[in-house]
Amino acid sequence: MTSTKEEIDLSYSLSNDFFRLWLDERMHYTSAVYETWDQSLEAAQENKSRWLYDFAELNDQKTVLDIGCGWGSNVEYISRRGIKEVHGVTLSTEQYNDCVARNIPRSKFWCMDYADMNPAEPYDALVSIEMVDHVVSPAQANEGMAVELYRKYFNKCASYIKPGGLFAFQSILRNRVPRNRKDIADLKFTADVIFPGGLNARLEELVMAVNPSFEIMQLNTRREHYGATTAEWLRRFRSHERTIKEKWGEEVYRDYDRYLDTCVRAFKNHWSSDVQMKLRHIVID
Repeated sequence: MTSTKEEIDLSYSLSNDFFRLWLDERMHYTSAVYETWDQSLEAAQENKSRWLYDFAELNDQKTVLDIGCGWGSNVEYISRRGIKEVHGVTLSTEQYNDCVARNIPRSKFWCMDYADMNPAEPYDALVSIEMVDHVVSPAQANEGMAVELYRKYFNKCASYIKPGGLFAFQSILRNRVPRNRKDIADLKFTADVIFPGGLNARLEELVMAVNPSFEIMQLNTRREHYGATTAEWLRRFRSHERTIKEKWGEEVYRDYDRYLDTCVRAFKNHWSSDVQMKLRHIVID
């Protein structure tokens, strides 16, 4: 990964209790999928996991690896829904500790770079939810390396899966560039301070990069869904203002308020979006 362990820990290891205040009950830190706009965040996050479980065509006879598994929320869903064995990998120390503490049946976790894994046997399927934004740095994208590095990521993922296996993939996207200086500064702040070393992909880059390892079987964009998700995160975050300031300080509150408010505007104004893809490993006879 381009993002270092230190950068990942800066983004995700502030405090599990901090994130627990404003994420959903199971700690999904990715876009939910709303069936109706008045649905609870908890229900919408279950919908997201259901979409990806179905994209991967999982069942209780299959094995799956969740790449960038966060606090284990999606692994937990897969285990409850039915799986032979589910594995998760994260580079965040605090996320790994929380995953292990959940005691999820039929699960195993690693705290390491996904690219350093050496599975004993190939998996039936893969899942990865908004981890790919740690694969290419802004500097590398400016040098025209994005498609090459995303292709390297997909090729590596393909080496972990059985021939013809399915990959349920979700990614944040960057779209339009705002024209207002404050908006540009807020997006830069989010990238530099909250997620250093990371960069959201462009949809066309991912579409090019999946070849030659995968073909796209289905593609859904979820811009409005991520807008609703981040709006609820911001509402919950602000409802805990006093607690956050007392436990983690004024600067943490100010930084995350700016970040979450920027996210809401980004999805509303088409600066950002989100995509889910059902990918199938290409096998040529």
